[in-house]
Amino acid sequence: MTPIVAAALALALMLALALGRLGGAVADKARAETAADAAALAAADALALGRTPGEAARAAAETAAANGARLVVCRCAGRDAVATVARGAASAVAHATVAGGSAIRP
Repeated sequence: MTPIVAAALALALMLALALGRLGGAVADKARAETAADAAALAAADALALGRTPGEAARAAAETAAANGARLVVCRCAGRDAVATVARGAASAVAHATVAGGSAIRP
């Protein structure tokens, strides 16, 4: 094998590994966004049912965990819930508001 062929194979291998890592990061970000959406909706739903902000945060944490993420923070006040979650190196924030007795995502 000539040095040029070996260098081309090494370059192709490095490129393939880089693309694989990038694809994994994109997938983690998408999953984190899904988990944040679900967590914020769960918290807002708990608020709509008259539960305390602490109970709403626990609902958000359980929902984030069920989606393979970790709840970093959940701010629940009045009719609004904002959930921040992390999954791997990715994180995401979502906001949900109680409207007409049910949780909606603005």
